[in-house]
Amino acid sequence: MADHIVLVENPADWKPDFPSLPVVLAKDYLGKPEYSSARNLRVINLCRSYRYLSVGYYCSLLAEARRHRVIPSVRTINDLSRKSIYSLDIEELDEQVQKILGKPQPGFTATGFELDVFFGQCSIKGLQELARELFDDFRAPLLRVEFRLHGKWRIAALKSLPLHTLTAEQEDAFQAALATYLSRRWRQPKPRSHRYDLAILYNPREELPPSDAKALQNFVKAGRTCGVNVELIQRHDFGRLAEYDALFIRETTSLAHYTYQFAKKAESEGMVVIDDPDSILRCTNKVFLDELLRAHRIKTPNTVIVRRDNLDTVDAEIPYPIVLKVPDSSFSRGVYKARDRQELMDTAARLFRSSDLILAQEYVYTDYDWRVGVLNKVPIFACQYFMSKAHWKIYDYSDDAAVKEGEFKTFRVEDAPAGVIKTAVRAANLIGDGFYGVDLKETNKGIVIIEVNDNPSIEAGVEDAALKEELYNIVIEDFAWRLDRKRARAR
Repeated sequence: MADHIVLVENPADWKPDFPSLPVVLAKDYLGKPEYSSARNLRVINLCRSYRYLSVGYYCSLLAEARRHRVIPSVRTINDLSRKSIYSLDIEELDEQVQKILGKPQPGFTATGFELDVFFGQCSIKGLQELARELFDDFRAPLLRVEFRLHGKWRIAALKSLPLHTLTAEQEDAFQAALATYLSRRWRQPKPRSHRYDLAILYNPREELPPSDAKALQNFVKAGRTCGVNVELIQRHDFGRLAEYDALFIRETTSLAHYTYQFAKKAESEGMVVIDDPDSILRCTNKVFLDELLRAHRIKTPNTVIVRRDNLDTVDAEIPYPIVLKVPDSSFSRGVYKARDRQELMDTAARLFRSSDLILAQEYVYTDYDWRVGVLNKVPIFACQYFMSKAHWKIYDYSDDAAVKEGEFKTFRVEDAPAGVIKTAVRAANLIGDGFYGVDLKETNKGIVIIEVNDNPSIEAGVEDAALKEELYNIVIEDFAWRLDRKRARAR
């Protein structure tokens, strides 16, 4: 197999006069085993759309799970999805933009200008250094930059360009830039910039928050013990986030949500942040997690990644009942059980409205799930969460009046089964060094991973039942350790 491939959704997008390169249809890259098992691939994702949960999004997501070197990365896709996110990264470039565009330039209008950047190359010599810097920050193959004059010249918008929309002139520039890009060695994206005022982001109105009010106050008390000032902040405090040294997100995270913007902002300010943006990206999508765990031979329930074109064959691989999951579900929401083919088709059709891919999974019933909390690659608590009464999930939403929860039992790590702890740590370490909750089941076929959560619960009287206040001290001390190390590196 070639060491690099180009992904397109439609074969016609790659014109006959384009370079002779290995061109692979996105559906084949997603579904064929030779790409899932391939190593050292360099992937150029030129799908028509990178919209969240689209085929183009999943191509980059699974490429990262397979350890393929892909552009654009999922991080770049999400950074470019909303100006509120990428504006954090272009502020430093606006001064450079003003220096360049503030001078008379042929082709500039009085108030606006657009520039196409293909693989870091542009057609205007005076803007080439800016184009390169934009490509370092946003490793997107085809990028359009909009400049606007509002007192000073600034970057007004960034967006990806679909390959099939290029003009003949743009196609020539694209081919030249692609040749230059392929001739260079792969470079990792430029790392973002990375004691003790700690902000905890929470939402007092959230129905099922990761930490309840008492647990949040326990974090504040632990801060006093550990020499860290802990303050609770809410969404409206975004503008003063940089006043703190670190951020701990205690609100359910999502990519299409301000929690991700907080994580991005904190990281761009050089703060220590949990959950960090990459952990949110990786953990909030179960398709990515499934691919990642399978690539590292970590056992999960039999799982099929379902597209519209392979839905008919799912029940040939997984017996009924089949569990269907929305990729970014949490707290048992977006998880459904299909008892027969009709329910499979009806449920899948409903889920396909929001995602091009869904997960079908073998139904594995156990009386309880294990949850192991892993912080900085070290297990810190273990819990058994029992299924809701007369229900197959921990959380039962069938009663509109109230959410029902099952019972729980909490253990010190050393008192939990060694195999459960070892497997949980191994899975969490694939994500990073943040704070994760790994859900597992003990079955007659062994221990299987259900999912890895980036924003695991610590509730008073539940996860802290074994360690009490010591659990909160462990978390705050980890922030202090990270900040100490950060300060030492800056000397």
